[in-house]
Amino acid sequence: MSRILIAVSLFATATLGFAAEDLTVLKPGPKDTPPRKLLHTQLLAECQKHFDARNAEVEKLKTPADIAARQTALKAKFIQAIGGFPEKTPLNAKVVGTLKRDGYRIEKVIYESQPEHHVTANLYIPEGKGPFPGVIMPIGHSSNGKAAEYMQRGALLLVKNGFVALVYDPIGQGERSQLLDKLGNPAIKGTTSEHTMVGVGAILVGRGTASYRIWDGIRSIDYLVSRPEVDAKKIGCTGCSGGGTLTSYLMALDDRIEAAAPSCYITSLERLFATLGPQDAEQNITGQVALGIDHADYIFMRAPKPTLLLASTRDFFDIQGTWDSFREAKRVYTKLGLPERVELIEADATHGYPKSHREAMARFFSRFLKGEDKVIVEADCPIEKDADLLCTRSGQVLEDLKGRSVFDLNATLADEFAKKRAAEKLKPDAFRKEVERLIGLGELGDVPPAGVTFTANDDIVRPGYLMLKTKMLVPGSNVPVVVLGFIGNDRPDPVTFYLHEAGKDADAAPGGAIEKLAKSGKWVMALDVRGRGETAPAVAKDGKTSTFGVEFKESFLSLHLGKPLLGQQTHDLMWAMGPRRPKAAFVELVAVGSSALVALHAAVLHDGVKSVTIDGGLVSWDSVLRTPISHNQLANVVPGALKLYDLPDLAAAIAPRPLTIRNPVDAAGKPLTKEAAEEAYKGVRAAYKDAKAADKFILEVAK
Repeated sequence: MSRILIAVSLFATATLGFAAEDLTVLKPGPKDTPPRKLLHTQLLAECQKHFDARNAEVEKLKTPADIAARQTALKAKFIQAIGGFPEKTPLNAKVVGTLKRDGYRIEKVIYESQPEHHVTANLYIPEGKGPFPGVIMPIGHSSNGKAAEYMQRGALLLVKNGFVALVYDPIGQGERSQLLDKLGNPAIKGTTSEHTMVGVGAILVGRGTASYRIWDGIRSIDYLVSRPEVDAKKIGCTGCSGGGTLTSYLMALDDRIEAAAPSCYITSLERLFATLGPQDAEQNITGQVALGIDHADYIFMRAPKPTLLLASTRDFFDIQGTWDSFREAKRVYTKLGLPERVELIEADATHGYPKSHREAMARFFSRFLKGEDKVIVEADCPIEKDADLLCTRSGQVLEDLKGRSVFDLNATLADEFAKKRAAEKLKPDAFRKEVERLIGLGELGDVPPAGVTFTANDDIVRPGYLMLKTKMLVPGSNVPVVVLGFIGNDRPDPVTFYLHEAGKDADAAPGGAIEKLAKSGKWVMALDVRGRGETAPAVAKDGKTSTFGVEFKESFLSLHLGKPLLGQQTHDLMWAMGPRRPKAAFVELVAVGSSALVALHAAVLHDGVKSVTIDGGLVSWDSVLRTPISHNQLANVVPGALKLYDLPDLAAAIAPRPLTIRNPVDAAGKPLTKEAAEEAYKGVRAAYKDAKAADKFILEVAK
């Protein structure tokens, strides 16, 4: 029997009150954490445990052998976390134009990091006899990509001092927008938004935005070292902000980078999460915190190769975290006998790649790539117009070359996994275990009912039933499950557990959907699992759908921990229902909107579920992946899920128990047509037919 139901049964004899209807359950005191911050606070506390464990591990490193062993282990973990690397394919590089300037030239280049996935770049080459040291320059989140002024000035400073510099457009920037509108213009506004939109789909196939961006960088180095003007043994890497992120990743993973200078990125995850919070998808690696990989480890993994941290005092990337990471790196380099190879420059500036950073970078590369210690000063000089640096006619590779976007690459992986799923279906017990593993559920023990509390004298009487306000503390969580119990005189069997994406109050008004169930004789438990309703981090403004969800920071923190938010919410629901293997099923699950994903998972993993009804739920994760502009899906994704299952596979696994699906929607919230719904759920129909329960699966579509 449900833990909530036991407690409610014991409490049903409470004195009835007639207060005005206030459905709020959580009413903290002045010193308590506000309900909307509970989830964030808990996730930070869980992260802190991993930070402390990592720091203790680093403190144990005493010898070069200790350091080397950890370097090898971290690199393997990092590569696994981003989904590994694809096979290298021909770059098919072309020089499509050249700008001749005084003492150097700029070549406009296009190459393929993956087949038909094009990268646009500018190659700055000095006059004179080479080969010259080469520097790859990943770019920050400037919409004009490689034409950004700070990147041009950095490249000019290098080329005028005897370096070849390769400045390339990242996905979503410059000439590489990954989704275009009918006029050939970027369809997703904002470079960070496009990066995160790419990431929402990529997570489902076990990749991430960082996976694609890192691979672009590795292949860009391949192109750079292929040039006869470049000394392949003297390669540097530098970039600012998002380019600092990529510099950090690349310098950790690509051993060809001899010297690296990330600007305005390196801090520490502890300080980042405590201040700015998680940023766009490329800066969030699945399982990173749980794996014990922090910003300092990007330096650690390359030690003792020369590394210069470029930081700004007034950056939004916390300067305290920068110094913490630098100090840790300095100690590691000292243990390796080369402390002079890691340094930090702090400019009294805000976020950016100022002149002081560029000059320090050029001097650093001169020392370690050319063996020359000299003062390099940046002179004022004109830069190129954006249009003159374009490699394509239209300014967009997808418009001109009709190649494959990252969304296409995600879809290709999804197709491969779908074929494999169809050919290698798991048996039910193995399937459930794999689902539990992917959503980070862990083991749920059958603990006696406990942790249920009630608000005093705050129940509500309506004609025909009593409404009780309840909260339950789930072991291991400081975020209570909040419940409205709609209780009649007699306890029926089954009991309805009701989840709404907007929270327990959404359908709780007089005359609403829950009251109709209550007046039909059912007991209804309307739940707010963590991150929903009263404990949602925020409420969408004006009721509008959020692009990535009001809980996007909590979603990223959860992914860092290897515990998708969807799995945590499923855990809450299953705990509320009680022991997972009851003598008989006793719960009817009703879920509205995105709560459908929680209900589907719980129904497959908990034997207490007797039937499931879903209204307005997401049709599939495949829809998320194939809908480039989705809405509020970040909290709904599970890393690598499509390798094993999609949402219709969960629905099929519920058979032969009754399942009703009404008005399914795609990832943009658009209702499916009847034909599209039938196609999406044909596997579910087949599963119910095979279970001799065809009449127990009902699919209802309004149009």
